Amino acid sequence: MKYTPKVIRIAVSAMFFMAGLVFSSWASRIATIQQKLHLSDAALGAVLFALPIGLIISLPISGWAVTKIGSRKVVAAALALYGIALVSLGLATNVYALAGCLVVFGLASNAVNISVNTQGVATEAMYPKPILASFHGLWSLAGFLGAGIGTLMIGQDILPAPHFTAIAIITIIAIVICWKYLHNDHSHEDSTPAFVMPDKSLITLGLIAFCSMVVEGAMFDWSVVYFKKIVHAHGAWEGAGYTAGMGFMAAGRFVADWFSHKFGLKRTLQLSGALSATGLLIVVIFPYLYPAIIGFMFVGAGISSVVPMVYSAAGKSTTMKAGAAIAAVSTISFMGFLIGPPIIGFLSEAFTLQMSFLFLVAMAICVVVFSTKAKV
Repeated sequence: MKYTPKVIRIAVSAMFFMAGLVFSSWASRIATIQQKLHLSDAALGAVLFALPIGLIISLPISGWAVTKIGSRKVVAAALALYGIALVSLGLATNVYALAGCLVVFGLASNAVNISVNTQGVATEAMYPKPILASFHGLWSLAGFLGAGIGTLMIGQDILPAPHFTAIAIITIIAIVICWKYLHNDHSHEDSTPAFVMPDKSLITLGLIAFCSMVVEGAMFDWSVVYFKKIVHAHGAWEGAGYTAGMGFMAAGRFVADWFSHKFGLKRTLQLSGALSATGLLIVVIFPYLYPAIIGFMFVGAGISSVVPMVYSAAGKSTTMKAGAAIAAVSTISFMGFLIGPPIIGFLSEAFTLQMSFLFLVAMAICVVVFSTKAKV
């Protein structure tokens, strides 16, 4: 049975939303888990390297699965695993258990990322105007909600395990409801290779997204810690920067399609990098509550449009099928999302957490540089 574009769009939107909710639930409780396991910044940075290990393991599996069995089956299975892995993070009682759970969490997150964006591009093709950024806007909106829920849980002294279990149950219910409305893109006759090296234009797009996602990943994993240790925020205010960043990221993504259509992709990406760099400099130079909140607002607005714009452009590649192109670009960009947080942990130990954020300023500037050179 064929469903209308609107129905399919709602189902795909729900998958983006749940993916954002799962990740932001973890990000909002990192400081709690760090305190629970008595981890230093360097130890936390080291254990966060388990996420990119999961990504590396996931690459051949996700690439093969999306190509051979279709993104619908992959997104359903991977999102369910994502929720289950989230619960395991809340139950971890030592650093080794946490690292093992993070490997699985990273594996699932990459599979979800590739498959849900493949679903998004297929849905965008059903509409006369770009809509992919709005899907990412829902991911960010879920992140904003997840941050708010996490802040509430922290304020009420609720442990991560019951918090994460509730999120996992909601996620699985959403998968069951939306399953039949997702794109069934499995083809028995599809002979596309499971993994294809991207061409030069796709590599450039991947590098732009990589630099932006280094900033994004670090903001998610370290903003709460930064507000606690550098800004000296207390209680629920510890999550204020994260919440501000997620809120402006969500808002930015809901206008990104319009802005890009009016001013062009290159200018959109250049402005994005400039906003991120400005916001990060504010956070470093003025480490006080209100300036830091404003700084993270700039960062959220800056990183809002980069990934959806890059994925949308990759999906229109003339040298690869949409799914393969997205998988290739996603592989490059998502690595930045996962290696950014541990790098900040090591830089924090070597210098200070405040100074480590200058590395993120450099990454934001690289977004401007690569976007200027890109042929988009």
